[in-house]
Amino acid sequence: METKRDYYEVLGVARGADENAIKKAYRKLAKKYHPDTNAGNPQAEKKFKEVTEAYSVLSDPGKRKLYDQFGHAAFDGGASASGGPFRSGGYSSGSYSTGGNGGYREFHFEGGSMDDMFDDLFGGFFHGGRKKSGFQDGFGGGPFRQKGADLRAETEVSFDEAAFGCDKIISFQDPNRGGGMQTLQVHIPAGIDSGKSIRLKGKGMPGTGGGEPGDLLLKVRVGEKPGFERKGMDVYSTAEIPFTTAVFGGEARVHTLYGDVMCRIREGTQSGTKIRLRGKGIVSMQDPSVHGDHYVTVQIQVPRNLSPEAKQRLREYERAAGGGTGGHGRKSAA
Repeated sequence: METKRDYYEVLGVARGADENAIKKAYRKLAKKYHPDTNAGNPQAEKKFKEVTEAYSVLSDPGKRKLYDQFGHAAFDGGASASGGPFRSGGYSSGSYSTGGNGGYREFHFEGGSMDDMFDDLFGGFFHGGRKKSGFQDGFGGGPFRQKGADLRAETEVSFDEAAFGCDKIISFQDPNRGGGMQTLQVHIPAGIDSGKSIRLKGKGMPGTGGGEPGDLLLKVRVGEKPGFERKGMDVYSTAEIPFTTAVFGGEARVHTLYGDVMCRIREGTQSGTKIRLRGKGIVSMQDPSVHGDHYVTVQIQVPRNLSPEAKQRLREYERAAGGGTGGHGRKSAA
């Protein structure tokens, strides 16, 4: 027969630990080893029974006093205050069983109060309530309610679909259907960025004991768009302008997510100058009235295949300008 471990050792507390320390230690271990979160793990099941048994004794002042005096013999007929057999009012460690799918069913105690054990002990970990008097003979006649596990899937959308939002049909393996494929229509919100996830309520694993189902977390990957780069809510691109437009100023057509716009080019604009188009970036997922900006980097087209006459004119310009042109890029606003 396997020797029982010391109850204080099981919970990892000192023999002089107060009620709060014992309760805190049990809360931590019960969550760690509970069968609903360790399905198919016999060692976790054994640990859960062990810590529950230890807590049921050490949380009761009367039972703890007897245990401190007689040890485990106080509850298995091995000792008494007068040296004879002892029974603690019908208390025993109880019976434990699991469902066919590894879900928790019940753990009965034959006497002794377990109300304190579950009174504000688990908080949100085990969902659902119980009757105040339902734990003298068990757990109120029913299993714990616990939310089902979340599922995860991925989908890819285009650059524009992420910017403006769209509806996508996704397919994913559903363990609720034996690993078969499930198809859902999902709305992709405008402004979503690559790596972000959409939570689909109730599309995960079913709960246990009547608990609500888990969620489906859909991770979004955003594709690339030639000529455009996204950084957060801002968009970056380049625009080539003729050499003469850079010299004399004028206008240049720029492609944005919202269509083409005409940008004013200042006289003497240098290559590398950035033009800021306010509000032409990505919409905020939190506030649809807020948009990022679009930054356009100017690249000057160098003339090729010039005629002899055009080359002569440029040489005259070079001499007139003092042997070349200089300057530094500067920012311009449209």
